[in-house]
Amino acid sequence: MSAPSMTLFHNPASPFVRKVRVLLAETGQQNRVALQLCMPTPVNPDVQLVNENPVGKIPALRLADGTVLHDSRVILDYLDHQHVGNPLIPRDGSARWRRLTLASMADAIMDAAVLVRYESALRPPEKHWAPWLDEQRHKIRRTLAELEADAIAELASHFDIAAISVACALGYLDFRHPDLHWRDANPQLAAWYAEVSQRPSMLETQPPV
Repeated sequence: MSAPSMTLFHNPASPFVRKVRVLLAETGQQNRVALQLCMPTPVNPDVQLVNENPVGKIPALRLADGTVLHDSRVILDYLDHQHVGNPLIPRDGSARWRRLTLASMADAIMDAAVLVRYESALRPPEKHWAPWLDEQRHKIRRTLAELEADAIAELASHFDIAAISVACALGYLDFRHPDLHWRDANPQLAAWYAEVSQRPSMLETQPPV
């Protein structure tokens, strides 16, 4: 077996990293990528990561030639062009835009959930901005409601970029925000997630307990 030719800067708790790792597993590319742990926060960047990627965000993927890609959407698109199976991101047409839009909705859930996590865990309680936190949570609930009402059949049709992204978003809510009880208002999403969360790619990439 050849040595990995790429390096993924990652934190196993990040839902954005998890998307990349799930796609790697679904496309059989895990052995091509070495995992390098880094733990940046908004106030404490990882020095080596910043040297590779001035934005300082994860995931970041260093290619064999030293090029570094960052932003999970860019990395996913790159990796989806590196395997011989059916693409997980449609290449063109209306399907491409719809699946990417669903993935973007999932990213918005992750963004809001990560921001709530940072505000709640890193800032002193007396500095918490309650209306801002409430709106981030409302954003999560609104987006889940839209997925529940309009996307279940599409998500169930194929475990692609849209389904991977939504599954990772829901997994992060369970991990960091169990108090949101997202299943109560979204029973179809809950049933779908109960099934896809048992895929090997999802089980292998669960965040740490």
